[in-house]
Amino acid sequence: MSLLSKIAASPYQEIESEGDKSSDVIWHQASVSHVERVASNGHRPGVLWFTGLSGSGKSTVANAVDKMLHDIGCKTYLLDGDNVRHGLNGDLGFSDEDRVENIRRIGEVSKLFVDAGQLVSTAFISPFLVDRELVRNQLQEGEFVEVFIDTPIEICELRDPKGLYKKARAGEIKNFTGIDSAYEIPVNPEVHVKTAEQSVEACAKQVIDYLKGSGYLLEL
Repeated sequence: MSLLSKIAASPYQEIESEGDKSSDVIWHQASVSHVERVASNGHRPGVLWFTGLSGSGKSTVANAVDKMLHDIGCKTYLLDGDNVRHGLNGDLGFSDEDRVENIRRIGEVSKLFVDAGQLVSTAFISPFLVDRELVRNQLQEGEFVEVFIDTPIEICELRDPKGLYKKARAGEIKNFTGIDSAYEIPVNPEVHVKTAEQSVEACAKQVIDYLKGSGYLLEL
């Protein structure tokens, strides 16, 4: 069965996000369909959701995966936590409430990339299970790939590329995940990566191998 036939057999359905909406706001149906965009791209779309502690290697591995996918012809984009807070989420802080809103917005943006037929990687701590599941449930089955970057906090603190753990330990930063704010470990991630045990390239290849084995890259 061709990729177009596979997608057409399970058509993309728009799932409304929770929250109040005006009755005057109606989803505009584009002339180019989701099925046509996916067929043009030549691979299955999805969100590669990289989650883990600060300093775990989320952005580094996500960037390596994005480069590997791009090099084999995939249509991709990388949404990095820090980069998004420069613009779209620049008004948010780091309270639990703001973290929830941060992930909600990224989920909505990611869903648009999936509608465009792309493989979008997101590198966010996203500490709460319920928020990650909310994003998963907004997508069709198979469009959300949770990648748990599992790095012991001791290793993250040794790396501490931004000096954040040192500041958190000194009380200069409040609500810091892993110190005075909780991180809820994924229960059953699609990919479980341990950056303390293998190279960045090997970690990235683990994600690529999952995508190949799960039929995302059959056309490439």
